[in-house]
Amino acid sequence: MPAMFLRAGVLSLALLLASRVAGLLRESAMAAAFGASGRGDIAILMLTLPDWLAGVLASGALAYVLLPAWAHEDAGRVAATQRRVGRMLLGLGLALAALLALLHGPAVAVLAGGLPQALHPEAGRALLWSALALPLALLASLGMTRLQHERDFVGMYASNLVVNGVLIAALLVAGFAAPVATLVVGIGLLLAMLARLAWQYQRQRPFRRVPGLADSTALPAFPVWGWAAAAAGLPLALPFVARSLASQQGAGALATFNYAWKLVELPLLLAVQLVGTLALGPIVQALRSADGERAAAQPLRRGFALAWTLACAAVAGLVMAGPAIAQLLFGWGRMDARAVEHVAQWGSLGSWSLLPQALVTIALAVLAAHERMRVAVLAYAVALVVLLLAHPGDGAHLMLWLDGLWAAMAVVVLAALGPGWRQWLPWRALVSAGGILSLLQAGLLVVGRPERHALQWLAAAAAAALTIAITWWASADLRGALRR
Repeated sequence: MPAMFLRAGVLSLALLLASRVAGLLRESAMAAAFGASGRGDIAILMLTLPDWLAGVLASGALAYVLLPAWAHEDAGRVAATQRRVGRMLLGLGLALAALLALLHGPAVAVLAGGLPQALHPEAGRALLWSALALPLALLASLGMTRLQHERDFVGMYASNLVVNGVLIAALLVAGFAAPVATLVVGIGLLLAMLARLAWQYQRQRPFRRVPGLADSTALPAFPVWGWAAAAAGLPLALPFVARSLASQQGAGALATFNYAWKLVELPLLLAVQLVGTLALGPIVQALRSADGERAAAQPLRRGFALAWTLACAAVAGLVMAGPAIAQLLFGWGRMDARAVEHVAQWGSLGSWSLLPQALVTIALAVLAAHERMRVAVLAYAVALVVLLLAHPGDGAHLMLWLDGLWAAMAVVVLAALGPGWRQWLPWRALVSAGGILSLLQAGLLVVGRPERHALQWLAAAAAAALTIAITWWASADLRGALRR
């Protein structure tokens, strides 16, 4: 039995990594097909809008609300609830699709304001494809929640592989069919969404129609859904809004900022948020035990130590090898050298937000266990308003604003933990990893990074390894986290 779980865990991790790599390949294919151009902005907007809206409105809220509700229900009730929520999401998706189709002109002006007027009709047609895909994206978010409930991680992560595989093929075709590129990518988007639903349907067949109670689970009131959607959606809104603000700088600015944020997003998903997911169970279990906060001290310190150290290692790697990484991922096809330089610069600046995000990710586990997520929601909302009011200029300034806003949110969220929050922080790990990173950055400012990309890769690997090694030596909390 343990061997079976080990194999399942290794397979799930492999599929998770493969899905992220496929996502990067999709971005690389997009950069090669369109470059940092107005049509590149249009393609990114069309392909990302349906899943982004589904993530903001449904994906996180479904997980927060349905997974606890399904935990003690029989399979019949779970299936009945899924069908009921599916009908609700389909209605919501059709209504939003109609609204987006009706207001596609103003939507283009808000979401990609730097596009030349001549490209607005093409961008409007692209949003019509997004509108068609939106109901399918919402239904897929429900399918992912059901697969998560059934612990079918293979089905979950392979869903992303299916989507990205179809989209990569469409982008490769679009690169050779410039006159009809938007049509090709739009058809590819719909095929990708349908293929994902077909995959999810196939994975759910064993438990879609099962004997049991026919009634669905009683669903929470609308305010509960609203707070859950806000808690999950507002973190996604910050980089999206920043991308839309960057687009005001002209054609191609949206694409450049999008690629730069991908340099931040990959370590965020594969390191920081993965640690947060793994640490959530032990932290919540400890907080709900008889000893409460005292029992939670150790898993909290270990979670903070591991997330912070990995974040510091990722920042060290990006500041050392930003140009080499950007060239490898996005320096293909129609992507010009100036845009790749901006991707590297903006991505390196934005990587510093990984540090406060590491603290926020672990702290949210405590707030979730105590049902005090409203503090985090309000902090995200205020940060979003500040970003909109500040309206920074180019992508570099936007990344610096995101760094500052995440730092402010980390202070707010940590303070919300209560008077004992200082005892939960692994100070040796924080000082060690942060100190090494600061010294590396100071040395980089004085000496500069190597010109050759091969040397940048070596320097990045050495910097990341040095950060982890010294912190491991200095911090018992990190050693304890890595032994688990």
